[in-house]
Amino acid sequence: MAFSDDSAGALRPEDVPGFAGRGPVAVAVSGGPDSMALLWLLSRAGLGDIRALTVDHGLREESAAEALLVGRWAAGWPGVSHTVLTRTDVAAGRLMERARDDRYALMAAYCRAHGIAHLLTAHHRDDQAETFLFRLAKGSGIDGLAGMAAETPYDGDVILCRPLLAFSKERLVATCDENKIPYVIDPTNTNVAFARSRLRGTMDVLAAEGLNTKRLAVTALRIRRARTALEHYAARAFDAALVAREEGRITLDAVVMQAEPEETQRRVIMTAMEVLRDSDTARGYGPRMEALEALCAGLCGSDVFPRASLGGFLFSRSKGRVVVERE
Repeated sequence: MAFSDDSAGALRPEDVPGFAGRGPVAVAVSGGPDSMALLWLLSRAGLGDIRALTVDHGLREESAAEALLVGRWAAGWPGVSHTVLTRTDVAAGRLMERARDDRYALMAAYCRAHGIAHLLTAHHRDDQAETFLFRLAKGSGIDGLAGMAAETPYDGDVILCRPLLAFSKERLVATCDENKIPYVIDPTNTNVAFARSRLRGTMDVLAAEGLNTKRLAVTALRIRRARTALEHYAARAFDAALVAREEGRITLDAVVMQAEPEETQRRVIMTAMEVLRDSDTARGYGPRMEALEALCAGLCGSDVFPRASLGGFLFSRSKGRVVVERE
């Protein structure tokens, strides 16, 4: 993926990386300018079978009507069919996080049911910059600060694709305006009750000091390159430390692990967790960095480490062996 796009004005269909030959694709379409621009661009690129998916999130009274509106707007667009997916369990607390998780779960379930491998979202450069700042404020390490990837496996069956990461939101809005593409504005995007909305309010101040969305997105991409290198060497370290791999259980050589830098030790443990993860293990962002760091320090810094639980897994160390097993 290119670092960032310096052009201005509306995007053209040929600007979006093609998905020809990948079979039908699904597109997450909220009705905002970003997703409406992406859907229009894909349609005009002659992609073919495009399934526009709109989730009625239930967070606002007008959400159901807005979801149906997307279908009316996209009616007649070449290759596009529209489906509304309804979120029924709108629990209180962590509203935005729960809504996001439920939205992706509903869309991924649709994709699996219809044999669709690729789910496209309209995340753009400004989203990448915002994600970087949000995770920085949360104390994320390299993995978090690497931001969003152009493609991410969601659950082994569905791949999340973000073809617009190099482009600014300004260009997506310009695409809608120039081509008379209708869209809605979600009021929650400016609601200061939510952390991401507050971060958006700081962008102008940061840009005045040179820390604009392009620079933040480029920084995230460079960190992603460093992360890729670390993962490469961590995979080697995992193979070197692996003593036994059984159903639901991995045994590692503690002495081999101790010879590695702390960051590699942590990644070896993370690799063991990922290898053992199954479809029944809860999805999410994994344990907090502080908890994982403390766990790894104990496992690699003591000859005996009593059994501990973290992220759905059990960890212990004795007789020169580190054991990771599903809880």
